[in-house]
Amino acid sequence: MTAGYPFSAIVGLADLRLALLLNAVSPGVGGVLVRGEKGTAKSTMVRALAALLPDAAVVSGCRFACDPAAPDPGCPDGPHDGSAPGETRRARLVELPVGATEDRLVGSLDLERALAEGVKAYEPGLLAAAHRGLLYVDEVNLLHDHLVDLLLDAAAMGTAHVEREGVSVRHAARFLLVGTMNPEEGELRPQLLDRFGLTVEVAASREPRERAEVVRRRLAYEADPDGFARRWADDDAALAVRITRARALLPEVRLPDRELDRVARVCAAFEVDGLRADLVTARTAMALAAWDGRTAVEAGDVRQAALLALPHRRRRNPFDAPGLDTDRLDEALADDPEEPDDAASDDPNDSDDEELEPEPAPGSDGGDEDPDPGPDGGPGGSGGPGGGKPQVPPQGDSRDPRGATSSVDEAPAARESEDARGEAGPAAGGAAAAEQAAVAAGEPYRTRLIAVPGLGQGAAGRRSRAETGTGRTTGERRPARAGAARLHLVGTVRAAAPHQVARGRSGPGLVLRRDDVREAVREGREGNLVLFAVDASGSMAARARMRAVKSAVLSLLLDAYQRRDKVGLVTFRGGGAELALPPTSSVEAGAARLAALPTGGRTPLAAGLLRAYETLRVERLRDPRRRALLVVVTDGRATYGRDALGEARRAAGLLAATGVASVVVDCESGPVRLGLAARLAADLCGPVLGLGELAADGLAGLVRDLRAAG
Repeated sequence: MTAGYPFSAIVGLADLRLALLLNAVSPGVGGVLVRGEKGTAKSTMVRALAALLPDAAVVSGCRFACDPAAPDPGCPDGPHDGSAPGETRRARLVELPVGATEDRLVGSLDLERALAEGVKAYEPGLLAAAHRGLLYVDEVNLLHDHLVDLLLDAAAMGTAHVEREGVSVRHAARFLLVGTMNPEEGELRPQLLDRFGLTVEVAASREPRERAEVVRRRLAYEADPDGFARRWADDDAALAVRITRARALLPEVRLPDRELDRVARVCAAFEVDGLRADLVTARTAMALAAWDGRTAVEAGDVRQAALLALPHRRRRNPFDAPGLDTDRLDEALADDPEEPDDAASDDPNDSDDEELEPEPAPGSDGGDEDPDPGPDGGPGGSGGPGGGKPQVPPQGDSRDPRGATSSVDEAPAARESEDARGEAGPAAGGAAAAEQAAVAAGEPYRTRLIAVPGLGQGAAGRRSRAETGTGRTTGERRPARAGAARLHLVGTVRAAAPHQVARGRSGPGLVLRRDDVREAVREGREGNLVLFAVDASGSMAARARMRAVKSAVLSLLLDAYQRRDKVGLVTFRGGGAELALPPTSSVEAGAARLAALPTGGRTPLAAGLLRAYETLRVERLRDPRRRALLVVVTDGRATYGRDALGEARRAAGLLAATGVASVVVDCESGPVRLGLAARLAADLCGPVLGLGELAADGLAGLVRDLRAAG
């Protein structure tokens, strides 16, 4: 068997190395979430850690790895008495694939045998295999949310439960949990982020010498894996010994009240929700002390623990990446943060009237960038970057839902003049007229629900109706495969009841055949692919209007984030269209592309629709179960090409023929309206909404209703 890459041979990644080792010392820390771009040795380091873990003594023949010295009294293979034979084996590394099912994760019950024979025939899952070892989840952000919930519940409680129609099995499941993810492919929900003990951001080194050393070692390993592993064996062995010693020392480590106060102070300073952050920070600081061979936690331990335990827990806008302001951290860790400087106050040059620099607002992260000014010259509001939840503008407020006040809307003459300049292109005004600098978006707001009509079978989410593994039961059917995961008990009994006499039933038991089994059909919600096609041409280039448009798209992106959708972004202007953001689960990437979107030039509406058509076609091949929603943001004008409007209508008909659900957001404003967006919506067989209509309640089913009416 080829030797694995040694842990000690990995270059750099000091924070990740420390986080993994601390969890090996104290699994109670709660695991590690590793965030980073592809190709940064995340998986290599996690797999290498398994070789450093101490060997485990297990009961011979026990599928649940019970410890002979303290067997699990509820073990399904038990009970094990004190005389049960034991054996020693290496700690296991168990990998959870992205496509795993709930039965594969927690195990499955043979419900047919349970009903017919009254026995609990249980097949253990990956949680049982990982007990007292390491469970590794690559691309954890792509795992279905309900599986992540089950995984983290087991990691927190140390037990796994399987419940099927009143039949239950429980077994111990204590393991070191490590998840890796690429943020470009989407984020975990904040609730799930909080369940990971520590988080580490990794990135490839930009230092040429370090990069060269990485390549040198990798080539040496590929040329002679066993020889390379032998060269690093002593270093790995020393780490393994240190882990064992730190584990033995950990019960003796004390957390002085002074340092406990420091933990509480820093967690309060970053306004984390709940007390899990305090517990994880305290446990991590104690593991650090044990790792260094000390029996008391020091201030430096608390600081290092906070850097690992708090970045993903601080309050932040959904589009902000996790992070921690180290200056603010040091201020919170100071021994007496509230005590004034006596020496400074004794200075005769000091004045009570001296103007002090205001402190960051509660909930902000103290970053270097100033908040985007709102229309009134103040900050962008609680819904903007660095703020809290987006707010629905109250009725009658001077600020409309598009992020601009009515007082800043241009006069019709000025607007038409600016539109004309943008449409004229370079010949009329040079490059500056053809392309304008990106306009900042207004503050986002809560949008109405736009749902795809019909019943889907896509990924779990919160947008459209779908047949899912969870949700309310709507019917029953014969299972497509043996061993129905969701037994419909009443349906099964009803199917078997008429045949009991013919089957010779003589006792109280039910004579059950495989054909009698029925599984439950359940309805919940699915996530969709929301593809935005945004008009960035000169007719949209008026600053107040583009600010409102970006605010609307940003609000829809925020809605997609909350509903667990994939998003894509097509933009069109000048002479063509561009797929600015290929479909991804990372709405943060969509927000970043939107912020940098320039405007100007003619309006190639047909090109934008055709690019959307091609994008959706490819995505149907890649993910056929995920239904799409096309959101076209435009004023409906088409000015590029000989028969611009005719080409746009033909492109819209092509999209409509595929059956994709479409919504047109009409950006036309002013007293004189051409109604081109409404005509486009009719060609797409979808509804048209004004910008101001996005921020009201009750849009669920709008696409379905309009199609039914047509």
